[in-house]
Amino acid sequence: MSATHANAAAGPLVDAAGSLDPAEADRYSRHLLLPGFGGDAQRRLKNARVLVVGAGGLGSPVLLYLAAAGVGTLGIVDDDHVETSNLQRQVIHGTGDVGRLKVDSARETIESVNPLVRVETHPYRLVAENAVELIERYDLVVDGADNFATRYLVSDAAELAGKPCVWGSILQFGAQVSVFWAEHGPTYRNLYPDSPPPESSPSCGEAGVLGMLCGAAGSVMAAEAVKLITGTGRSLLGRLALFDIGEATWRELAIPAPAVRRRPVRNLAQPAESCASAIADAEVGVDVEASRTITVEELRAILAPAGLESSRPPELIDVREQEEYAAVHLPGSRSWPLSILRSRGVPGGLHRETDIVLLCKAGPRAELAAEIVRGAGFGSTRVLVGGIDEWLRSAGGAAAAGTQVAGNR
Repeated sequence: MSATHANAAAGPLVDAAGSLDPAEADRYSRHLLLPGFGGDAQRRLKNARVLVVGAGGLGSPVLLYLAAAGVGTLGIVDDDHVETSNLQRQVIHGTGDVGRLKVDSARETIESVNPLVRVETHPYRLVAENAVELIERYDLVVDGADNFATRYLVSDAAELAGKPCVWGSILQFGAQVSVFWAEHGPTYRNLYPDSPPPESSPSCGEAGVLGMLCGAAGSVMAAEAVKLITGTGRSLLGRLALFDIGEATWRELAIPAPAVRRRPVRNLAQPAESCASAIADAEVGVDVEASRTITVEELRAILAPAGLESSRPPELIDVREQEEYAAVHLPGSRSWPLSILRSRGVPGGLHRETDIVLLCKAGPRAELAAEIVRGAGFGSTRVLVGGIDEWLRSAGGAAAAGTQVAGNR
């Protein structure tokens, strides 16, 4: 089915219920002037319920523009906290929000943008057990997730719930945006049938992202949601929009129908079971074999003067990017970013019997690095649980163990 036919079959997603009072007519007056939009479309927006997965780089502009547009109810699902490194692109949060739950910070900003919008916060991780039930409460879902596992989960759950899914992805200078809707067109699994291995693609934390790219892609995603709700325009269902902000080029690809019809999704698997298991396990706190990890307390004991007297210190390898390492790192650690590890292999000068501790910001990148290092024959390789963040956060501070944190955070 073509995107045009799909739009015609689907029609407006939400009924035009209720009416606009004078204050609403004034607030949304520029919408009311649009040919083919007008009061009916605005009343559909007022009656709409939209769930946004992630209040980060993509979720920020999506939430801001949907709130400003007058979407009646916005749901936000995110279990993360605001960090200083988020502020370069996650424009819904401010400096004073660092440390707060993103859903709380986002709700407060939305209420200041448009107090007429109802905000429902879901401060937990989207998993197989709650995804369908949550998505069913809304008219559509906007996927601003930053990992493959959650993208497959959101698309599959939307298929089971019978809801459309607006999806976007960003990295460095490039963005992709599309609309998935199993009842009327392709899903994420039609575009990407096989989940990639976790080491196949770097994250924004490894490769970087230009902050303004989030605004460009997020604005398109918000527009797609508005078009689906109101039945106006032509959606990206069946099409993939690609934007290179470095070259300032837009292009479009058709998402072809598969040669063999894909089996419908019947049930959900946990994200960690479908892909990116190392990342998912580290993020949700799943226990990993003790011999493959080391806690902050254990490492501090080893690095303390008494510990150093009784054993050789481990080789500390920091796999964050060099800019992150320059800002803050453990004394004696060695900078060898995951991106370099992937291309050049294990740093020189290490013996096979060397005890190696890999660390990153919070754990996921170090887990990926550990697979590479162990694959190169270094069996005594452990990951610092919680990474630099946990080292800084843990009770007593680094000085209590006789070590200091170098650099400026």
